Amino acid sequence: MTITDVNAELAARRTASWDRAEYRGKDGLDTTLGQAALYTSTPAWHGLGTVIPGGTDSIDDVLTLGGVAFGVEKRAVRYSFMTEQETTPELRTAADYFVTVRTDTGDPLGVVGGKYVPIQNRDLFVFLQDLVDNHGVIWESAGALRGGKRVFVTMRLPEDVRIDADGINDEIVPFVVMLNSHDGRSPAQALVTPWRVVCANTERFAVRDAHTSWRVRHTASALTRIDEARRTLGLSMEYYQEWAAEETLLARTEIALNDFDKLITELWPVDQDAPVRTLNAAERRRDGLNGMFRAEIETLGQTAYAAERAVTDYLDHVAPRRPGRSMTEEIARATALLEGTDDEIKTRAHKRLMLLARH
Repeated sequence: MTITDVNAELAARRTASWDRAEYRGKDGLDTTLGQAALYTSTPAWHGLGTVIPGGTDSIDDVLTLGGVAFGVEKRAVRYSFMTEQETTPELRTAADYFVTVRTDTGDPLGVVGGKYVPIQNRDLFVFLQDLVDNHGVIWESAGALRGGKRVFVTMRLPEDVRIDADGINDEIVPFVVMLNSHDGRSPAQALVTPWRVVCANTERFAVRDAHTSWRVRHTASALTRIDEARRTLGLSMEYYQEWAAEETLLARTEIALNDFDKLITELWPVDQDAPVRTLNAAERRRDGLNGMFRAEIETLGQTAYAAERAVTDYLDHVAPRRPGRSMTEEIARATALLEGTDDEIKTRAHKRLMLLARH
């Protein structure tokens, strides 16, 4: 994605709510049962799925309407083999390898190891209820992607968060999203994010823009770690009030362009004796960040808040990634978001800008 693309994307985000912009490509929803596997409390951008205006607190209804009422089981991996001298293949069973299958259709979802324990779709809902200690929660969305290999559930926290209510009035609606995979490729994950998941795109955005996240491997005790998840996600309105207060202070603090330039230098220090290639890369990074800061200034003013958003968006969208073997740059970028690779830089940027705001 180029700087121009990112600036256009930022402009779209500013003119609409968080989950009514930025959509691209196909929805990716599962259609195994003949229709899109999606329940939502408000119409989605693609017009698919079943809508219950205002939502429902019934887990059974959401499981059915969202196309995620199926269970997942492990079955042995069997294969046929014969030597060059044999004429009849022998059916063998692979030790410590299993296929995860849907219990409603028998369709295979992935291959996993012996220690892998499927996390059932229904258990995701109960886990989220226990997480916020509210068994009357209204479900915002639920559905399946890629033939049921991935499942998502979204619920909304009781209060919205406003950044600088008397100024830019940037409203953040906090959702808690539970993402689960049945193909063995990724852990289960809970996110606090401004995105309501209704498709593959919004699943990606939910991960990208998550304020906090908690991951757990597929084991027998995975969903018993409620207290750990609560601590990691910071699920309390006190947390959001403190966070909003800091962001509001940044939004009300004007900074000079030179201050932003100094921030870039502090976050990405470069030795002046470095190779020309390194110096050129640093200059491109500086130009890109300054361009993104100017784009943020148009809607947020020349503030520390705009500076923080520019740094965050640069890291999430533009910063070069070195793909590993058999990995595209897009996958490398998504992996960095999932693993929080840039969290340390984002934290340093926030702390440095808070110092400017308090002096």
